[in-house]
Amino acid sequence: MTNETTGREIRQRRGVTDTMRMKKWRGWLAFGLLTGIAPVALAEYGLNFPEPATPIAREIFDLHMLTTKIVTVLMIIAMAIIFYSVYTHRKSRGYQPDLHFHKGWFGTWSWVLVPVMVLGIDLTIAGSAQSALERMWDAPKKRCTADSPPEEKCYDMIVKVIGHQWWWEFQYPDEGIIVESRFVPKEKAGDLYLREVDNPLVLPVGKKIRFLHTSADVNHAFWVPELGMKKDAIAGYITETWAQLDREGTFRGQCAELCGTWHARMPIVVASVSEDEFREWVAMKQEEKARAAAEASADKVWSRDELMAKGKTVYETKCAACHQVTGLGLPPAFPPLKGSKIATGPLGDHIRLVLDGKGNMPAWASLNDLELAAVITYERNAWGNDTGDVVQPADIRAAR
Repeated sequence: MTNETTGREIRQRRGVTDTMRMKKWRGWLAFGLLTGIAPVALAEYGLNFPEPATPIAREIFDLHMLTTKIVTVLMIIAMAIIFYSVYTHRKSRGYQPDLHFHKGWFGTWSWVLVPVMVLGIDLTIAGSAQSALERMWDAPKKRCTADSPPEEKCYDMIVKVIGHQWWWEFQYPDEGIIVESRFVPKEKAGDLYLREVDNPLVLPVGKKIRFLHTSADVNHAFWVPELGMKKDAIAGYITETWAQLDREGTFRGQCAELCGTWHARMPIVVASVSEDEFREWVAMKQEEKARAAAEASADKVWSRDELMAKGKTVYETKCAACHQVTGLGLPPAFPPLKGSKIATGPLGDHIRLVLDGKGNMPAWASLNDLELAAVITYERNAWGNDTGDVVQPADIRAAR
């Protein structure tokens, strides 16, 4: 053996040794990264579905946790088999691949056994899921009485949910209350921007509530995770859900159906309160409604400044979503009011349009006479329109 041959063999051995060292270092590096990341991953373990606030939501949460546990166990088993196979049958140990594995018993029947096991797990979960879905979909049709047992399928109160572009209307038929809920601008909402509203949906704890969902324009969807419900609101149809809150708190949701430009500005806030607090809130709202009705029906002649101040509030609450605070609108769907033929043209045409609606614009006859007089006065004198027109509640009564 020549010196040249001996030197080449030594270099080859050194190369093999260096390669093995590099592989070991890479393995230790990977282990170090995994152990370094693990605490971060564990720190995020608390992230999960929000805590349920109704029995149905709790069933859904339990199903989610059951599915997560099953998936975790299956993943651990699968990864253990993969790591064992890769480690045991690696090339560096001189393992020769079995070219006839697929002809053996396991290679033949694993294609049947594995899908059967997966289907078995799926069907186990599906049974519980189906019963939860049936309870959620089957809204009660019968009103509860004083003699109704707690387990009876009945409802204590009704709430009608109406989706608008882009705000929510909540009607309490039994209490004679209507609540309009709109998002709060960023400068007021702060960190809760697009999650906060001016008027939440107030519901009592312990009562079985039947929800009737519909829309005044396009499709919307009422979704509050803690209530365990997500229901479409479709124009011309009424869909139903129900809930029974079992704890107090504030729960936040969102319109879950793409409903137009300002879809993101349709948050939902549910205030779950005690029955006594709910009754106090109802009494307060009824008093506000009576006071507003008395004010609107009074034969008072309002000054232009008073009407402009009230009209600005009504406009920014009910009209600005489409026509903008600046009155420039969102053409072509929502025309501008600044300098428009309606806002600067014949007064009677303007009143008629607001009362009856047209095209994308809904009829606003549900507003009281004072609100309509104020907002029309505002539209005819804001943004440089300066028509000088002043509309009184008596003018609206006559136009109705």
